[in-house]
Amino acid sequence: MVTGITRAQRLMLATVCAVAVSTIYAIQPVLAVAGTELGLSPQSLGVLIAAGQIGYFAGLILLVPLGDLMNRRRLIGAMLALTAAGAAVTAAAPNGVVAVVGLAFAGVFAVVVQVTVAYVAAVSAPGERGRNIGAVTSGVVIGILGVRVVAGLLGDTFGWRAVFALLAVLCAGLAVVTRGGLTQDVRTSGDRYTRILRSMGRLVTTDRLFLSRGLITLFVFASFGSLWSCLALPLGAQPWSLGTTEIGLFGLVGLAGALGAGRAGRWADAGHAQLITGWSLLLLAASWLLIARTGPTLVLLVVGIVLLDFAVQAVHVSSQHLLTTAHPDRAGSVIGAYMAFYSLGSALGAVSTTWAYTSWGWWASCLFGALYAMAGFAVWWSAQRWLRDRRPKINQPTFRTRYATMIPRR
Repeated sequence: MVTGITRAQRLMLATVCAVAVSTIYAIQPVLAVAGTELGLSPQSLGVLIAAGQIGYFAGLILLVPLGDLMNRRRLIGAMLALTAAGAAVTAAAPNGVVAVVGLAFAGVFAVVVQVTVAYVAAVSAPGERGRNIGAVTSGVVIGILGVRVVAGLLGDTFGWRAVFALLAVLCAGLAVVTRGGLTQDVRTSGDRYTRILRSMGRLVTTDRLFLSRGLITLFVFASFGSLWSCLALPLGAQPWSLGTTEIGLFGLVGLAGALGAGRAGRWADAGHAQLITGWSLLLLAASWLLIARTGPTLVLLVVGIVLLDFAVQAVHVSSQHLLTTAHPDRAGSVIGAYMAFYSLGSALGAVSTTWAYTSWGWWASCLFGALYAMAGFAVWWSAQRWLRDRRPKINQPTFRTRYATMIPRR
């Protein structure tokens, strides 16, 4: 049912994405402080980050497909309320076990982000789908990067628990607002839940577009994770020795690039999604040449971060536009399966870049980030060649036939 979406609704849904995804990443800037208060050893701090990511991955597979069966407006409100509950449990956690449970619970229902994207794709007019997806998806990057700034400031001022208390209040408020501010999106599909789950698995083996876009996304977000999972390490070391709040402010730099990529949705609407993907992947690889330069000035690093986040967002928006256009009747399950690649890529980037940095230094982390970008470009190039080979070949006239047609018949 295509009803269109207003500017106010776009803003509301972008806010939903920003706040929901923040519940997964808010623990990173306050990790050390939270771990100490919860009684966790330095070696086990990673479980706090992993809890939200594992919950998110489970939600992508098990909950996002519900959007193809249920009224998405009600589903968005219910999932926001449950995300609020998880954030509240985390804020009040007396120990590490309870905090892990709260973070995992919030992560499971934070997949309201993907239900929101599927809702936008369903209610948007065809000529506005890319623009709307781009605007709403910008909220995801705003949440991932912006929460670093907010959490750093709140953590230093009021303590780490205040971060999750604020997120719980915001999620609960948005659950109420979306209930009355969104139009109905009643699902009419006769599919069963188990059948949809099986179809998600078949996408990988039978849908060439989905597989290529999934692999591109895996490598793109591995490159993205290579930067943001490790950036605090070189900035906190000599010669910069920046503090948590100062490092968090670099999230504002990333926001500039991510917001600039909102234009990618309009380009996708104009039929340029594939072309934008190729150029953005090359830009992503090139940005690492600047990011690798962390001295004697941070100017080149700042420019590189802007370019990287622009490229990542442009590819992400283009991929979602192509997939929701190709599968309009099951956008929820397709987006859920697609975002599983995103989750795996983020984890791959976080693990590999930390290992590379501790083994060889910042240059090695940057090399990994650039290689991930080039791997994504290789997948895109191969997919383009496959598409060209599949197009029907039109017999081109030879010189002799062209010349013969120029001779008048007697």
